[in-house]
Amino acid sequence: MPFVLIMAIFYLEETMKSKTAFMYGPKDLRVEEIEVPTLKPNQVLIQTGACGICGSDVECFEGESEEGRYDIAPYTPGHEWGGKIVEVGQDVSTLKVDMKVTGDCVMACGVCANCKNGLMPSACLNMREIGFRPDSPGGMGEYMVVEEQYVHQIPDTWTYEDGAWVETFSIGYFGIWGNGGFIDAADTAVILGAGPIGLSASMVAAPAGAKTIVVDPLENRRKTALSYGADLVIDPTAAPLIEQIMDATNSNGGSVVVEASGNDQAIASLFDIAGHSGRVRLIGHSIGRKVPVEIGKTIWRTLAITGSGGTKDFGLRTIRFMNAIRDRFDFGALNSHRYPFEKLHEALDVAIKNKTDALKVMLDFGIK
Repeated sequence: MPFVLIMAIFYLEETMKSKTAFMYGPKDLRVEEIEVPTLKPNQVLIQTGACGICGSDVECFEGESEEGRYDIAPYTPGHEWGGKIVEVGQDVSTLKVDMKVTGDCVMACGVCANCKNGLMPSACLNMREIGFRPDSPGGMGEYMVVEEQYVHQIPDTWTYEDGAWVETFSIGYFGIWGNGGFIDAADTAVILGAGPIGLSASMVAAPAGAKTIVVDPLENRRKTALSYGADLVIDPTAAPLIEQIMDATNSNGGSVVVEASGNDQAIASLFDIAGHSGRVRLIGHSIGRKVPVEIGKTIWRTLAITGSGGTKDFGLRTIRFMNAIRDRFDFGALNSHRYPFEKLHEALDVAIKNKTDALKVMLDFGIK
């Protein structure tokens, strides 16, 4: 047999394949078999164990968000993931094969002017966002390649689903504590939205001793919030929200108000339900939408308004925090629906059409 043919056969046998999802445009998600890229020296190859379907994934699929950049080229979604390292590049020093890991979503270059000035990763002039851009494939595939600096080890006792919760939890955690934020037992936290991020914020506020009020129109989510840190839950459709908040806070309003719903009406109410000198934390709104607000209220109430577009140096902190509260809060119980990756489209359909019950739809890749 000719040498060239032998080498060709060897190459075909050794090339690793991955069934991977690609978002081509609105309502156009395809699963294709691709060759796993050759690792660069600073990269690791991860076998995906679990990947959550986020509300932002749904909005991108439905064409309601500009965050997903299929206008550039098809991309692999999935920024909430947990997996196992199966190969490391030659320069990787902090990660090893068989480690359970998860990773950052917003990836800063570390060398541009904004990064060197210590700004948020979302200010990076070369920012990549895993699961939203063609140059940053996410976790909706059997394998993924990520640079060492963006990958974090999780405890061996965690499930891959737990690892997939780290990105979500980091948003709620950073939403309260990041960018100069704080919370303690003297605070009243009002959290708008009892979805995954709102519940994460509740699980951060409650251990600090703050009175924690969670607002959501869905009864099942309000019920869930009571098991995940909420002292009181409010149905915004039962009576005017502002009146209910003032009744619950002795007319003081919230000293910490977290917008985690992405709902336009909730955003418009922020400056009425925040107390004087309150800290308003914006983490739930989507890209490309505009909401009118009465800006004068922010001035006379001397509100501190902070956005949270990604997190900064919170990956390992989030893992430690989640590990510290695991005895109190069951993260696995928050996964309302589980589907094997082979049923990706069915899982996405549930996330789209069953938003009342689908708190977190999780894809399972069946690895140990």
